[in-house]
Amino acid sequence: MGHVADEKVKLLNRVKRLRGQIEAIQRAVEAGDECADVLQQATACRGALDGFIAEIIEDHIREHMVDPKAARDAPRVQAAEELIEIVHQYLKR
Repeated sequence: MGHVADEKVKLLNRVKRLRGQIEAIQRAVEAGDECADVLQQATACRGALDGFIAEIIEDHIREHMVDPKAARDAPRVQAAEELIEIVHQYLKR
């Protein structure tokens, strides 16, 4: 997973933000916060996790499915870019 190592700092920052969001949800539940407030925090956390997943998938596609020497207009490169866009749309990043 060389591509993960290359993006390690960025990915770790995302994970740290996720941890903070999870801890905020825990504190809200422990404090007995209103359901709407807990749900809002949970959906924000889910969005952050979806963004993390999209980043990993995008890096994987670019690293393992596309020849870095291929022209930008090559069919395989275009298909990879379309797939990346679909992943982003699906995960609503």
